[in-house]
Amino acid sequence: MSFPLTTQIPLTTITFPEIALRVRDAHKLRGYFGGLFRERSPLLHNHFEEGSDGAEPRYRYAYPLVQYKVLHRVPTLVGLGEGAELLVELFLKMKELRIDEDVFPINSKHIQHQQATVGLSDNLHTYRYETLWLGLNQKNFRTYVAAEPSQRNTILKNTAIANILTFVEAFGLTLAKGDPAQRVLLKLNPTEPVVTKFKNVEMLGFKGSFTTNVLLPDHIGLGKQAARGFGTIKRID
Repeated sequence: MSFPLTTQIPLTTITFPEIALRVRDAHKLRGYFGGLFRERSPLLHNHFEEGSDGAEPRYRYAYPLVQYKVLHRVPTLVGLGEGAELLVELFLKMKELRIDEDVFPINSKHIQHQQATVGLSDNLHTYRYETLWLGLNQKNFRTYVAAEPSQRNTILKNTAIANILTFVEAFGLTLAKGDPAQRVLLKLNPTEPVVTKFKNVEMLGFKGSFTTNVLLPDHIGLGKQAARGFGTIKRID
């Protein structure tokens, strides 16, 4: 039984070119729009509402279908699959942006809606991390710190492959399950570790790029905290 190696997914990108923010403001974008349209969909904030018994809201553990980023100082929203259709619906309702105490009227906003091809390619493609990639969780961070330099690259490479598999599987593709024809190939180019802070917690992020045989859309996020702008990629070859 053969499985499809590529698929088409809806992709919507919204930018606010007249508003300049800092990269670290991406999570504030999520907080603002997630709160503004909270009643519309849990995809906007990745939390399901609390139950009638007063229980705490449950977290949506899945690849984030709406992502918030600041790319080259421009606030950017990216929606995929159901999230793409949701952003199209909400586009005209976005009138202002509140970041901390600042209120920015939205006088100019751009929207791009397309069908993006995702999956295995006959060619190799290189992608650059436009924002820091958080490639380590608590478990493999400890392994990474204790490893020899030659082993560290392998840990990061395996994590990068796992990030890609998480992404494609969110849209129904099954790759690297024992069939060489479906195997994800990846070369992690030299990376630069950077200590960053997220919610006042120090985390180790990475700058760099990778080459793979998988087609991925520009400006999606890979790795931890993709919904808040980390791990955003752009194809450069």
